[in-house]
Amino acid sequence: YLGRPETDGFRCNAMGILGDNLCESRIEEALPVLEASLVLRRRYWPQDEDLVLATQASIGSCLNDLGRLDEALVLKREVY
Repeated sequence: YLGRPETDGFRCNAMGILGDNLCESRIEEALPVLEASLVLRRRYWPQDEDLVLATQASIGSCLNDLGRLDEALVLKREVY
């Protein structure tokens, strides 16, 4: 999906899936992927609040797993 435009839904969904899967074992690599996915979702699909919130929750979980607890707490409060 690398050659697809930013507005392509498949590209954005692929990034989200990649980020979620990286969270399982390669957390440091997952965080920038999820953050990029969140930027795209907020920019092009802000009306899909569930997807934006799910991405924020994934980022919060990654931050928590990285020991960045203060950042994780702030983000999780935004989600919930």
